[in-house]
Order: sequence, then C-alpha cells, then structure tokens
Amino acid sequence: MSEVIRQRGLYLEEFVEGALYVHAPGRTVTEADNVLFTTLTMNTQSLHLDAAWAAGTEFGERLVNSLFTLSTMVGLSVAQLTQGTIVANLGFGEVTFPAPVRVGDTLSAETLVVGTRLSASRPGQGVVELAHTMRNQRSEVVATATRSVLMRCAPVGG
Repeated sequence: MSEVIRQRGLYLEEFVEGALYVHAPGRTVTEADNVLFTTLTMNTQSLHLDAAWAAGTEFGERLVNSLFTLSTMVGLSVAQLTQGTIVANLGFGEVTFPAPVRVGDTLSAETLVVGTRLSASRPGQGVVELAHTMRNQRSEVVATATRSVLMRCAPVGG
C-alpha cells in the first residue's frame, strides 16, 4: 500500500509569522444561506429578511447577515490552517464589515499570521494570532477580524 496522507491544518511550529495564506475555493452566497442562517440564529432583522422593507433602505435590497459573513470568513481558513490541529478559539479582536455582502456575491478570504508563541500553561500547545480578510468578487474588502487560536504542537517524533 502507498503512503496515507490526511488533510490537516498546521501545527504551531508550521505557522510562519508574516505569511499570508490565500484560501480556496471561494464561496458564492445564496438566498438560502442568508435566510437559513438568519432564522437559525433568531436574527429577525428586516434588513436580512424583508425584501419590501429593505428596498426602502440606502442599500435598496436585503443584505447578508454579517455574522454569516464572519463565520464564512473563518470557515474558509479551516482546511488550510486549523483542520484537526486546533484546540480552541480563544477569541476575536477587532471585527469590521467595511462593505455589505449581497446574495450572489462570491467571497474569498486570506489570513495573515501575526504571531505565534508556546503556551506557558499548556504543554504541547501554543497560541497563534491571525488576521483574516474577506473580499467579494470585485476585490472590495467586506470583512476583517483578528483571532487568537490555541493550536497543537507537532507530535513528538513527527
């Protein structure tokens, strides 16, 4: 049998400070995404659900729930950075939504590794500081967030 290779995220030692990870594939947002996420999370904001009301706003249409945008931005990074190697999300710093997301937008994300350090209290683990950026198909920044994650160190012996 040939070698078995499993997809995984990075161990603490594999993160390179200053490296920019570009995540693929992107994600096109659908009507169902917005309505389902909005109703599942009990965010009954008319701007997300009521087309007639939203038509009278400065946007002229419903906008995608910003927490869907945040979740998708982080989600796009999982396979490349944290799949199976994360211990926990420790928290988010500044989160911004400089431009709205609309149904039909295709979103792409990238992550800058801001810093890494071994944990002082958790042997075999460390903290990685990440800066996520999401853009739409017109390259407009639609979301940014800083995030701290607790990551596993590489297993001893490879």
